[in-house]
Amino acid sequence: MRSPIDSPTPRRNQTFECTAAQASNHSQVIEMFYRYIESPIGQLLLAGEEDGLKIIGFPQGKGRVYVDDDWEHRDDCFEDASSQLQEYFAGKRRSFDLQLAPSGTAFQLTVLDALSTIPAGETRSYLDIAIQIGRPKAVRAVGAANGRNPLPIVIPCHRVIGADGSLTGFGGGLEAKLFLLQLEGVQVPEAMQASLF
Repeated sequence: MRSPIDSPTPRRNQTFECTAAQASNHSQVIEMFYRYIESPIGQLLLAGEEDGLKIIGFPQGKGRVYVDDDWEHRDDCFEDASSQLQEYFAGKRRSFDLQLAPSGTAFQLTVLDALSTIPAGETRSYLDIAIQIGRPKAVRAVGAANGRNPLPIVIPCHRVIGADGSLTGFGGGLEAKLFLLQLEGVQVPEAMQASLF
């Protein structure tokens, strides 16, 4: 059995692309590895293959991911992701340098690529992202792609807010989104915070 590899290759500014090999993977047996790590927003699931991290799952909300029966639990997989996430939650890291392998349509991967350019401590609206990718009328589609982000936190969909400044949705729940934004130094109005509780 091969073990998963945490690649030191910088991937923070990568463009996510679906290759022909990835497209044909669904006809092959794929080894998925997973582990759990503790965090201030609950236990996170890390899952992926040897080519990189594919999933970060939350403990609750629509971002909760259930482990498939054929996935293999390995406490030693995705060590780089685990340590970088712990540094992030400790306030010692503001960006990630990981081998990522997100899946999605070409449009979804374009949105994920745009999300990856939002610096910590800043936010963008769905319209901002739509304009950035050259599709200013695709605000709803951008929102849908943002909501399907398989790698939250690392691909920072929590930094996308409504045009009116509202937090809008988040796979890990709005309390988790508020926590992440405040961890990064984003000033969230008290009235908006109060509406979450």
